[in-house]
Amino acid sequence: MPEYLAPGVYVEETSFRAKSIEGVGTSTTAFVGPTRKGPYRTDVNLPESPELLTSYGDFERLYGGFADLALGAGVPATNYMAHAVRAFFNEGGSRLYVSRVVGADAVVAEAEVLAGTAEGVALMARFPGAAGNGQVVVREGSAPASETTLANAPLGSLVRATIGGNPALVVRVGNSWRPAANLAGTEVTQADVLAGTPQVVTVSVLTVDGDGNSASYEDLGLASSHPRWIGHVLSVAPSRRSDHLQNLFAIGIGADVSPAELHAGLFNGAAPNAAGQPERVWTLAGGEDGGQPTPNDYALALSEIASIEDVSIVAAPGSSAYGAGDGNEDNPQAIASTLIAHAEGRRAYRIAVLDTPPELLPTTARTYRGLFDSKYAAMYFPWVVVSNPLARPGREDIPKEIALPPSGFVSGIYARNDVQRGVHKAPANEVVRGALRFEIDVNFAQQELLNPAGVNCLRFFSGRGNRVWGARLISSDPEWKYVSDRRYFNYLEASIDRSTQWAVFEPNGERLWANVRQTIADYLYNEWRSGALLGTSPEEAFFVRCDRSTMTQNDLDNGRLICLVGVAIIKPAEFVIFRIGQKTADARE
Repeated sequence: MPEYLAPGVYVEETSFRAKSIEGVGTSTTAFVGPTRKGPYRTDVNLPESPELLTSYGDFERLYGGFADLALGAGVPATNYMAHAVRAFFNEGGSRLYVSRVVGADAVVAEAEVLAGTAEGVALMARFPGAAGNGQVVVREGSAPASETTLANAPLGSLVRATIGGNPALVVRVGNSWRPAANLAGTEVTQADVLAGTPQVVTVSVLTVDGDGNSASYEDLGLASSHPRWIGHVLSVAPSRRSDHLQNLFAIGIGADVSPAELHAGLFNGAAPNAAGQPERVWTLAGGEDGGQPTPNDYALALSEIASIEDVSIVAAPGSSAYGAGDGNEDNPQAIASTLIAHAEGRRAYRIAVLDTPPELLPTTARTYRGLFDSKYAAMYFPWVVVSNPLARPGREDIPKEIALPPSGFVSGIYARNDVQRGVHKAPANEVVRGALRFEIDVNFAQQELLNPAGVNCLRFFSGRGNRVWGARLISSDPEWKYVSDRRYFNYLEASIDRSTQWAVFEPNGERLWANVRQTIADYLYNEWRSGALLGTSPEEAFFVRCDRSTMTQNDLDNGRLICLVGVAIIKPAEFVIFRIGQKTADARE
């Protein structure tokens, strides 16, 4: 209570209404899998918080493009993650997190400029992978230096001058100039520098990664005191996260390397370019994508997104294909189980979208489905055939079409369905926009085999196109049969959970109970009005109880507030039945 210690008029704010509940988002998705480049989590480094992507262009800048991966002998080279991200956005998805998976023996590409540790220099890719096998082009620029130019030159500026009749490189240190080869050496006066024909020396760098993406950096300095020192602009550990994510290449410079040594190393063997400027092309090599990813690699990647509350859909596109050779035939099942365990995590409020392995027949797809049982996951079959974005005219060695896992498409359809209709509507009977066809043309009889087992089929219907034709969970619990049931309960639970945190540590009495009841009832009333709940009246659609009937004295003594909420959710009309019979012309009924 406020204190009133002096006479006067006091105005207080008070609340006469219940708190409100805001529905959480349901379409934000997270993918885990191998990519061409980008940050990742290992057993020893700190977690890399994944970036939110809103388009395929965002993914390409941070994680690379469609180029194939090299994950070991017998492992498919197709970059399933990149294709799945494009499919997600094409199908209507708008918000996506990507957590990179890196297998064992992944190597960072590099090129040694000067040998040694404290006296060495090396160009390197920031992340492991074959995308780092690119080029770094260093080019020297020079301009005549006048007295005014030298007086206004920033600290660390490099100048080529003639000192005592001999050509030399000097660096500005404070208000003086010193030899670039020995910054602690004898001071050189500005008059000495101007005695010859001084030239201010700058360096420009052009980086080109293994996928052909380029970035350029101009007016760089070679002394650490320069405001645009090459060691800062291309730092191994930049201070800005955007540089860490988007600049693939870095330079490591030993502590004992002088500006003159750095210049000599970078331009060792340089030849004049068309403009007459010294230029050296450094080729980075040795970058490798690593071996076939294991379930533990996927578990590490999933741990990155565990703390991101926005995510409600998780998938591992292409993981069901990583099971060939080296005794890893059980990898798809183990990775899918890891994904399910993540979705089933306490207060995760997520659903896992699973793929069947490629090239399965309906009977083997049903057998594969039998390996799992979860009310937090759904499985889709078969794979989707699309046009290959890497195909080029005259390149017959590149297939014109490729088969992709359905999870990328289905996750985008989930998001599209949520925006257009609502999370309570089953994400089925929806068009798969990017599909040319499906790997197997599932017929009615085959779906009669798969649907009761919980395998959701993608089918072609003449005149209606390619559609998702199933909305079941892979659960043996009859209470949890449909995807829409699971996702709508996730939505309700997360919304109530996150919007009632204000009640923690409030006095646990009738006033709080009434406030909680009203808060949840108002929220569910809006859900009923929007058509998400079954019933002709609010009383039929839901109930909220929070009183002495839901709590004992022991609960109150132990600080527990227990609220019982019941909702009548709408099940999808999976089987639409019309009963038709004969009648006579004079029949009244």
